[in-house]
Amino acid sequence: MHSIKSALIYGFLVWLIPFVAAVPFYSPEGEPLIDIFFFKTIMMIVGFLTGAYFLLRYFKGVTADYVREGVMIGLIWLVMNWALDFAVLLQMSDMTIGAYFTEIGLRYLTMPIFSIAIGLALAKKA
Repeated sequence: MHSIKSALIYGFLVWLIPFVAAVPFYSPEGEPLIDIFFFKTIMMIVGFLTGAYFLLRYFKGVTADYVREGVMIGLIWLVMNWALDFAVLLQMSDMTIGAYFTEIGLRYLTMPIFSIAIGLALAKKA
């Protein structure tokens, strides 16, 4: 793996930035202040932008094994985001694990999808 330190730091930031961005959209009681579907759209955009930015930063330092790096970074970020959500988000909400995966958790599969796609694209150029 190119840089486990970068993978972990970026993975944390990929989770933290959307989490912090979500705070202003909720009341102190935990109620959404805007339409929930609009909120989810905003969160998807924030998440995609954050992920894309940190994937590009990570891959800047990768010089070989692009597909392997894409698989590794995607899986690391997927597991990290699930773990952080379980430790923080699920503790703050009344959401069941089933509801979490149908409403939020499965969306994190975009991480390995995009990271592997970038790895495949870079491998074809090399």
